[in-house]
Amino acid sequence: MLLNTQEDIDIAEAWAKVAADKDSSILTSIYEDNTNIAIWQRQHQQALETYAKQWCEQRPTHTPRLLLSLNNASQALDELLPELEYKSEFLQDIVLLVDMFACLFDVDEVGLRLTPLSQAMCPKFHVDNIPCRLVTTYGGVGTQWLLEDNVNRNYLGRGGNGLPDHKSGILQGDKAIQQLHSQQVGLLKGSGWEGNENFGLVHRSPALEAEQMRLLLTLDFS
Repeated sequence: MLLNTQEDIDIAEAWAKVAADKDSSILTSIYEDNTNIAIWQRQHQQALETYAKQWCEQRPTHTPRLLLSLNNASQALDELLPELEYKSEFLQDIVLLVDMFACLFDVDEVGLRLTPLSQAMCPKFHVDNIPCRLVTTYGGVGTQWLLEDNVNRNYLGRGGNGLPDHKSGILQGDKAIQQLHSQQVGLLKGSGWEGNENFGLVHRSPALEAEQMRLLLTLDFS
């Protein structure tokens, strides 16, 4: 979308709201028209980080992808998750997030992906053409995203002419790139959300240093 008029800019800025809180109920704020990201700033759990680190070190190519229902989530995950220390705590946490996602959006099945990463999976800022996605990073750095007044959408995709983000023109203003902390839960509204076709959250995978890894969980509509 090209923002050529003041009216376009005003509309875009109306979608710049961020909802963040230490209470999980903040995730319901994603239904508000002017919210493009809802962040549950939950307490960090060392057990989850330890499990994720072991996974990345010992099973770096193990990337489960499956459809889960509330009825089979625990059993299916128990069969797929690596047998590592704190598996029980890790499994329980994912089941909790699947349950929250399914209840929040009233869906019977949830698409899950767990990915150990040693490099950025989506290194350039982009918008997802989906209604909404849940993301959390169990170990390592979290997803990066931009406030609306710090992005020029004219340079998304082909508009960036293949240039890296710091040269393409997509970044504007002097505000820093935003980033989820490890284990924070983010709901990212995409352009597939009805009424949000031109204003999906602009985000990217973080760059990783040598020998750095992260374990990324994403939940999607099936």
